[in-house]
Amino acid sequence: MGAMNDVSGSGAPAADLDVLIVGAGLSGIGAAAHLRERCPDKSFLILEARDDLGGTWDLFRYPGIRSDSDMHTLGYRFKPWTGRNAIADGASIKAYIAETAAERGIDRDILFGHQVLRADWSSQNARWTLLVERTADGERRHFTCNFLMMCSGYYSYAEGHRPTWPGEDQFAGQIVHPQFWPEQLDHRDKKVVVIGSGATAVTLVPAMAKTAGHVTMLQRSPSYVVSRPGVDGIAERLKTLLPAKAAYGLTRWKNVLLGQFFYGLARKKPARVKQRIVAMARAELGAGYDVDRHFTPSYDPWDQRVCAVPNADLFDAIRQGRASVVTDTIDRFTRTGIRLASGEELPADIVVTATGLKISLAGDVAFTVDGAALNFADTMNYKGCMLSDVPNLAMVFGYTNASWTLKADLVSDFVCRVLRRMDARGTPIVVPRRDPAVEQEPFLDFTSGYVQRALVMLPKQGARKPWKLHQNYTRDLMLMRFGRLDDGTLEFRRAPRADELAGRGKQAA
Repeated sequence: MGAMNDVSGSGAPAADLDVLIVGAGLSGIGAAAHLRERCPDKSFLILEARDDLGGTWDLFRYPGIRSDSDMHTLGYRFKPWTGRNAIADGASIKAYIAETAAERGIDRDILFGHQVLRADWSSQNARWTLLVERTADGERRHFTCNFLMMCSGYYSYAEGHRPTWPGEDQFAGQIVHPQFWPEQLDHRDKKVVVIGSGATAVTLVPAMAKTAGHVTMLQRSPSYVVSRPGVDGIAERLKTLLPAKAAYGLTRWKNVLLGQFFYGLARKKPARVKQRIVAMARAELGAGYDVDRHFTPSYDPWDQRVCAVPNADLFDAIRQGRASVVTDTIDRFTRTGIRLASGEELPADIVVTATGLKISLAGDVAFTVDGAALNFADTMNYKGCMLSDVPNLAMVFGYTNASWTLKADLVSDFVCRVLRRMDARGTPIVVPRRDPAVEQEPFLDFTSGYVQRALVMLPKQGARKPWKLHQNYTRDLMLMRFGRLDDGTLEFRRAPRADELAGRGKQAA
């Protein structure tokens, strides 16, 4: 570890590290584990704004919180998931992350309650300088590092996407957002309306329906909902036949390849896959249910993320009458509920606005490169983890069609390869150089509202590799773990002298 010193009046750094990791969730703990194993000589520290690790799985506390990705792919490549449930609840996922950190001593390398405010790159010093605020008392400190890994997720922890409607101030009940769930909220025997149709809504509805008087999922338009087994029978069988690591590895690859197959099928034959998904919903709900209205989206499968529900729990709650789905738009709130555009009124004691996330790239940190403000929208994404003409920076952004951790593992592995190459060459700076001939495309080809709202602030991707985002684990595996580092794009170089920097400044002027 680098020397830890108190900040003095002279502005001396609190720590100088080889690598700083921002965020102690799945990505950050995974990045630290890779560094410890593959770059044991590198000093590192994790800066985490919250008071505990876990990221998403510490923040969200709403009823039924779970992943809609299976744990054999959401888990780390290097640490088998040994739980029986393939679709795990939030507390189990957080415990898995904490266990990973404790086993490798990473929990001792986390500074909790440290919010990164800005990050400034100096080519002359080949270092990032981070301004960090201690949340407990507001004290500000500086940390420096050679390489910066942003593992802070993709959405704002401070606010979610929260539309407003007329008449909210007249509503006599309680309005809550899933991202900020009140610890003491009692929904037992209450009438609940959940606004939304995405992954959060389809999780909340069956969980709350267990004890609520009734839960209504109010959606403007339907999403694709698919039932998946809560327990992976093949995985459980493999556990009895093979060592844990081998069983986990085989299950992981089975699920990766199955996921890629069904995603590929959906993109090639969308009408056929749509028909199949809708037929599955109809089989769950019965011939008398209006599946066409409530479970038949207007878009093709995987234009937005497909919602997975374990053991058909949402469909069960609807069949049993404990929950219902209404497809309509909101006219206004009333004192006792919500009036819809159709004129129908939904009575409610509690309204849950499961209306989505607000994308926040790199945790709203302000970046500069050699004194110039960095605008992510002006950059192009390199191999899904670095940015054009931005030195010594990697960002983790997972897949939209598969588990987040699959990509996070690849990014951490790639960063370790890059760091080792930098050491071998004695070059403290690495930067992807943009080819102006490469046509740019939107960062994500996804129609979900939270993505469309954020495209203006996201980097671009290119029309061909290494700038293309494949959204395909096996292709990325070949590109990032086995692909050449000397690809004509990634530039390894020494730190420039002060007079060289001055010359560049005059040329730019």
